[in-house]
Amino acid sequence: MSAATAAAHANAGLDAVVPLPDPRVEVRGAAWLEETTGGLLPHRLPAAARPRFPDDFVRLCDEQPAGVRLRLRTAATRLAVEVRVHRVAVDPQPVGPPQRWDVVVDDEVVEQPAGWGVAPVCGVIALDPLRGTTTEHPAPVTTVLLDLGPTDHERRVEVWLPHGETVRLLAVRADAPLTRPRPPRHRPRWVHHGSSISHGASADRPTGTWVATAARAARLDLVNLGMSGNAVLDPCVARAIRDQRADLITLKLGINVVNHDCFTRRSFAPAVHGFLDTVREGHPQTRLVVISPLLCPLVEDVPGPTSIDPASPPGAPVFRTAGRPEDLADGRLTLTAIRDELAAVVAQRRAEGDLALTYVDGRDLWGEADEAELPMADRMHPGPAAHRRIGTRAAALLAGTGDLGLPVPLLGGDGV
Repeated sequence: MSAATAAAHANAGLDAVVPLPDPRVEVRGAAWLEETTGGLLPHRLPAAARPRFPDDFVRLCDEQPAGVRLRLRTAATRLAVEVRVHRVAVDPQPVGPPQRWDVVVDDEVVEQPAGWGVAPVCGVIALDPLRGTTTEHPAPVTTVLLDLGPTDHERRVEVWLPHGETVRLLAVRADAPLTRPRPPRHRPRWVHHGSSISHGASADRPTGTWVATAARAARLDLVNLGMSGNAVLDPCVARAIRDQRADLITLKLGINVVNHDCFTRRSFAPAVHGFLDTVREGHPQTRLVVISPLLCPLVEDVPGPTSIDPASPPGAPVFRTAGRPEDLADGRLTLTAIRDELAAVVAQRRAEGDLALTYVDGRDLWGEADEAELPMADRMHPGPAAHRRIGTRAAALLAGTGDLGLPVPLLGGDGV
């Protein structure tokens, strides 16, 4: 059977068509939905933030739907999502492989048959991370096929979009009608901001990022503001968090500051205070957790800036740092210094009365023993098994059952 014949067979019977946007398909985890000529584009940061973006790299991160999912009810056994998808080629590396979509039915992940759960064709966005520029090449309309498993009744369905691709949504087709999802029962809303690891770099699926793993295990309603290469205390991100509804806020800070070599010991702590001041304007008593960087031997005791080594083999990038130990005399920051500064900032603010603010050392989520067992292949990002381990530890932490205990009132299940 040819690929075209197989695709036609898989699409047969998907006669219930829902053009997007439509109230029968809720888009969750996005700040707003832009209706473009190419389809409905989810954004994770609010539209008001866009004029303050410094470059195209931040715009790309905003448009990659980490943690964004479609929410619906249906008795269907199959879905097809019509989309335009862009994948990224990070200079000097080639375009990455297709990323998976995940389907969660009644809270259980449904594994997909071979060839399903990915976009068959795509456009390409060429990113120069050092200059912050992108070049976008057109994306054709394509169909992502999703198997929901057999059923004889209506079920709750979530479709998790790929965390590192840009997706413009056109329509959902199914082999049974879709009905408007029920208002969800309360789950504490978790707003998280962090770096590429929080965004999902090197995870193998959207529900497998450490943030998604933690949110699902701790039964939290996730808003993921992980921004690859761009967790550098931007004021527009602080304002976006300030203006969000949130029951819990976590900020994983530091690694991108070292990667960009963009603060010194003199400027870093005041910038953290300013970021926290802005967040506290909208959330004066919300639980707020500052998480320092995970262990990263490359820059534990040597500063940045970091970049992809141009000698890396195609498809297997490895990071390097241009920093030197002697640069520390100039106030340049390492991860060791970052952790000291973050702990001191949180201790000061707690002493001033902000007892809803807590500090977590990121090495408690991923430390020396973990790196020895599951070393980072590219020297910067943990792999799929590591993401799951970090997420499991974070879930215990956020649910108040871990050694670092942060009690969060988890209330019941989520209805769709």
